[in-house]
Amino acid sequence: MLWTRWLVLLLCWGATSGEQQADESDGAPPRQRSPPPVEPLDFGFVPAAVYDTHAYYEPGPIGILFHMVHAFLYAIQPNPFPKEMIVKVIQQNMGGIKIEEWRKPDNVVLLLQWIYYEVGFLTCATIGITFVVLIPIIGMCFCVCRCCENCGGEMHQRQRKNADCQRGFYTASLVATSIFIILGVLIAYAANHNVTTQIKSTRRLINTNMRDLKTFANNTPAQVEYLTAQYTTAKNKVLSDLDNIGPLLGGRIHSQLEKEVVPSLDTALRMAGAMRETKEALENVSSSLEVLQEGTAKLQASLSGERASLSNTLSDPACTNGAVSHTCNTIRSTLAQLGINADFSELPDVSHALANVNTVLKTDLSNIVQKGYSSFNDTPKLVHEQTKNIVSGVKGMLDKIGTEINSFSKMFPVQESLVNFTNFLNQGQKNIESYYSQVDQLDFYRWIGCVAALCMVVLVLAFNTLGLLCGACGYDKQATPTTRGCLSNTGGNLLMAGVGFSFIFAWVLMAIVTTLFVVGGNVEKLICEPLANRQLFKIIDTPFLVHPAKKNFLPGMLFQNPNIDLTLGSLYRDCHENNGLYHSLQLETMFNINSFLNRTVYNKDLAKVFESVQVDLQDIMLLEQAGRDNLINFANSGVGEIDYEAYLAEVNKGVTLVDLLSFSTDLEAQADQLPRGALENALKGHASSIRQIHREQVVPMLQAMSTLSQSIKQLQRMSNNLPVKVTNILSAIDAAEYLITHNASHVVKRETKGYIQSLEGYFKQYREWVKNSLTAEVAQCKPISNIVDSMEIVACSFIVDSVNTFWFGLGGCCILLIPSIIFSVKLAKYYRRMDTEDVFEE
Repeated sequence: MLWTRWLVLLLCWGATSGEQQADESDGAPPRQRSPPPVEPLDFGFVPAAVYDTHAYYEPGPIGILFHMVHAFLYAIQPNPFPKEMIVKVIQQNMGGIKIEEWRKPDNVVLLLQWIYYEVGFLTCATIGITFVVLIPIIGMCFCVCRCCENCGGEMHQRQRKNADCQRGFYTASLVATSIFIILGVLIAYAANHNVTTQIKSTRRLINTNMRDLKTFANNTPAQVEYLTAQYTTAKNKVLSDLDNIGPLLGGRIHSQLEKEVVPSLDTALRMAGAMRETKEALENVSSSLEVLQEGTAKLQASLSGERASLSNTLSDPACTNGAVSHTCNTIRSTLAQLGINADFSELPDVSHALANVNTVLKTDLSNIVQKGYSSFNDTPKLVHEQTKNIVSGVKGMLDKIGTEINSFSKMFPVQESLVNFTNFLNQGQKNIESYYSQVDQLDFYRWIGCVAALCMVVLVLAFNTLGLLCGACGYDKQATPTTRGCLSNTGGNLLMAGVGFSFIFAWVLMAIVTTLFVVGGNVEKLICEPLANRQLFKIIDTPFLVHPAKKNFLPGMLFQNPNIDLTLGSLYRDCHENNGLYHSLQLETMFNINSFLNRTVYNKDLAKVFESVQVDLQDIMLLEQAGRDNLINFANSGVGEIDYEAYLAEVNKGVTLVDLLSFSTDLEAQADQLPRGALENALKGHASSIRQIHREQVVPMLQAMSTLSQSIKQLQRMSNNLPVKVTNILSAIDAAEYLITHNASHVVKRETKGYIQSLEGYFKQYREWVKNSLTAEVAQCKPISNIVDSMEIVACSFIVDSVNTFWFGLGGCCILLIPSIIFSVKLAKYYRRMDTEDVFEE
């Protein structure tokens, strides 16, 4: 039977554990953050076996009779299943039953308990035995008594007034009794026929169970191969992550460091933009200042000339007129307002600061900062370059592990074991089928015997029926007992014949009923019912039942290790749920697959290789020295030394002392108050000249002043604490570089650990999937529970229930034969021809 061991070893392949890794993870220090979730792998579905056996039986209409018998047995035996008593009996008599042993008090108590449990059966059996013994005796006594013309044997019938009433009562009673006997015969015959019918169905159960066992044996290797093949799924995912170690691991490191690095580079990049904005602002200030200085001189000359010209016009003799002199004086008093207000000639020049900024901008700080970005963003590439050798080594180890796993299932003679197991099943099926003809022959003999027993009852029924028919049809009310007709006399004789055959057959039939009742009833109560509610398994699974040193019976028989916590009940329950055989039989106690998977799928060597992953970020430079110098030169460019207050003071002043447009409008309004003439026209000409000066000279200066104001405010804002800002930028970059070169090791270790845990997670997923598959999908042992259920159906539902129904119906017939005898004897007196009769003379 070596091949069976190989087959069991094959079935138990693929278990997973991971206890060691779990212990290591339990002892690890708490992480600052949870590792990233591991991507779930799709291992597909294990090829499922389809079993044909449906171990379920529905008896149909005859089930009503079965329930009646069960109710009758419960009425006789309502006691619960005596599990403890049976266990004690087995444990005390495993060495053999000896007469002297029963004299011990414990055994006497057990015997009394057993008698109490069987009191219902014993009572009924006693009644049956009494029936078997007394019926022949009573029959003989009855026969002798009648021969002596007693017990109704005297051929004389006394005339009674209620004779017709008594005859009718006895007839109705005999008819009712015969009907019930017929029902009993039909019940017994139905049970007898059901046995024959269901025995034919047994062949279908045998064939489907054998076919399921073959399917179980042939499908299991394919399932095991599928388990081994799915290691490639986990391996390919690990290899894919190793090929992408740069984006995965480097990306994680980059994302953790960028919180400190990127902001510092962003501030430097913004400062580079501020340099360009500063240059543009200085250029705007320089050009605007030049425009304002030139415009101020030109405007000063224009306003002076216009003021002199207007003063000459007001010197006209027409202004001496009394009505006009007041207006002229008013205009003359406003001439002093025609002058400039802001003086831009004294403002300092910004050419020196602009020259310094232009010198600073000759170095492209933005490009230098972009190099820092690129250097930092090359972290994934740097990780990939530094782990090349490790990745190639891991790939070689994974290929070797895959080869070991694939070769493991080939270490066993699978095909030879399958061939032997299949041959064993085929030979067993042939041996079973060879008994079919004998079973059919024995069933035929059984059927004949049961029919013969029923024919005894049918014979009595035939005599009763014929007697009733002949007696009723031949009875004549006008005839006297001595003149009754032949047909009536024949009916009475047939009834007495039925009585005779009842005495002959009743005790034989009751002997059969009693025997079947005792055997079938106890089998139903002690085997079938406990098997249906699984109480029988609890007896077999009782610890130390077979031997005081052997705890469990089943593992002791299968594995020679009775200490394994494996019971028949748990095996049946797991197989009934269609779980895997590895889990149901606890085959890990026979062959520990956990150690193999720990050595192969994720072993210590592979873990050491993963732990040796080192990432060095020393080569990352965020800002070159030229960029640093550029920032320092910008801080010392003199932008912060400009006198912004002086500029803002002049800018906030108006270009002229008065708004020229308002002045010209007022001048025209006053000219309109003068009489029409040369003076009015001259004043309006001056107003037009003033508007032209405002349009051609003041408006451009106002635009230049607006540009100057905006630029000065922008420069003032950007130059505010400029050295401090530059110092902060350089400090942030220095801190980021220090973090990368000195303090990034813990970030690298943390992210590397998370990356390794994700790789381990793929192997753990594979192990868990294998474990779950072995528990529920590989070598599903439903055929084992189907065999138990099929045996229960055949033995209990097909045979025991039918046998119990048979004796139930036949026993009822036997009991009813007693009133049948009484009623037949009484009724025959009214149908038989008497020798004498009572004569009454008037």
